[in-house]
Amino acid sequence: MKFKHIVYLLLAVVLGGMIFYRVSANNAKDNEGGKGKGKEGDKKPSKVSGIVLKPQVFSDNLSLSGSIEANEQIEVRSEVSGVVESINFQEGSYVSKGQQLFKINDLELRAQLSQARTKQALASENERRARLLLQKEAISQEEYDIASADFRSAQAQTQLIQAQIAKTSVKAPFSGKIGLRYISKGTYVTPTTVVANLVNTTQVKVTFSIPEKYATQMKVNTNLSFTTSGSKEQFTAKVYAIEPEIEEATRTLKMRAVAQNSSGKLIPGTFANVSLPLENINDALLVPTEALIPVQNGKKVFVSINGKAKEVMVETGARTDKDVLVLTGLKAGDTVLTTGVMTLKDDTPVQVNIK
Repeated sequence: MKFKHIVYLLLAVVLGGMIFYRVSANNAKDNEGGKGKGKEGDKKPSKVSGIVLKPQVFSDNLSLSGSIEANEQIEVRSEVSGVVESINFQEGSYVSKGQQLFKINDLELRAQLSQARTKQALASENERRARLLLQKEAISQEEYDIASADFRSAQAQTQLIQAQIAKTSVKAPFSGKIGLRYISKGTYVTPTTVVANLVNTTQVKVTFSIPEKYATQMKVNTNLSFTTSGSKEQFTAKVYAIEPEIEEATRTLKMRAVAQNSSGKLIPGTFANVSLPLENINDALLVPTEALIPVQNGKKVFVSINGKAKEVMVETGARTDKDVLVLTGLKAGDTVLTTGVMTLKDDTPVQVNIK
């Protein structure tokens, strides 16, 4: 029994020793943690860069997508049906206003015109005789009216055929460049047959749309600049027409500007990257794009106040390649932090290097 008591005693001593060791180890860790916290509380301020906001002149511009259209453009067609007698233009050439483009065979119409003139001459003579007889009271007024109506009808028929003959000669309605032709001599054409496209590109139209919130700032004769796809060359244009209403589906306002194209570099149908100037802001506040931090409710920046970082919610407007216009939240003289902002929190000590 004594041996059993001795074993129990030894087990109790070992267990007590283990408990004492564990408690001592935990106390040591707590002490080390307390020391660490003390060091963290005493850590040096974060070194960051910043700028002092100063009012400056800002020229606000809208970047828009537009399309280039010809100043004038039509599909050349014939108003009457018939066989093409001659083609008087070269594909891709320049044609002048009033130049004959092609001719429809008009032999049948000329025969009809000859017949109509004969009938008109007879009707004219009958009207003359009826007038003389009416003066002598040999016929009634009704008989004279019938003869007069026949004469006027014959005149109208002659004029109608003359108009149809005139339509067999298709002329250019304006000067421009004519494209590829889709007919040959001897082709039977109808008013639905497209012969070629005629385009006037000495001037081009630039059509684009702006968001409705800028509609009140738009004015006719505003100058703008634009570039085309695949080219860095800048062209200028002048706004000459504005739609009188907002498009409900897109909530945009359509505008159109005209640009000179004597060099022929602007091709209708291509896209245009339009830069439309808005009003100048004389006391604008601009911050670098890297200073802005997107958050759920908008954007924020950090400013330095008494050596500590403070977050400020801001509302932004237009932007340039490097800067963003701040509309609300900041004022002139604020020190905005520009580097290391993603690791900052409110009241973090900072050492700012002003750029």
